[in-house]
Amino acid sequence: MTHAEPPAVLTAQELALALAGNVRVIGRQVAGLSHADSLLQPPVRGNCLNWVLGHIAVHRDFILEALGAPQVLGNAARERYDRESEPILEDEPGVIALGSLLSALDQTQERIEGILCQSKAADLARKVSEADSTSVARFVSFLYWHETYHVGQTELLRQLAGTDDKVI
Repeated sequence: MTHAEPPAVLTAQELALALAGNVRVIGRQVAGLSHADSLLQPPVRGNCLNWVLGHIAVHRDFILEALGAPQVLGNAARERYDRESEPILEDEPGVIALGSLLSALDQTQERIEGILCQSKAADLARKVSEADSTSVARFVSFLYWHETYHVGQTELLRQLAGTDDKVI
């Protein structure tokens, strides 16, 4: 195998618990940090904590869409925080405050968990869309895997603020 593969499809309840675990880790990683701290750019190729958290929240909106639920952040955030968007170098128009990003993550978690815990196998077996034959379960499992990659980045991005600690 030459590249990482996402895990096998998890059950709806396993996905809900796994996604909730990511929100808990994020909460611990951002504890005590300010919005200004979230904008600190790493000295290597990458992006700031604010972008990473916004990116996670945007992809949770994709999960909500696949589950047939309304988005939390919407399209403006998608343009600013989706893949290939420009790095966030300062507090500029379109940058979402750290507290608002954390609130969005909590809201997405609540909605996703509520839907997943009531989902039947047939709900998760349906196609994401007419254009995409991927099942909802496979799509959400992949985005969970993608999210864990970015949650791992939060440990290093926390250190940019001079915390010099280990929270997980």
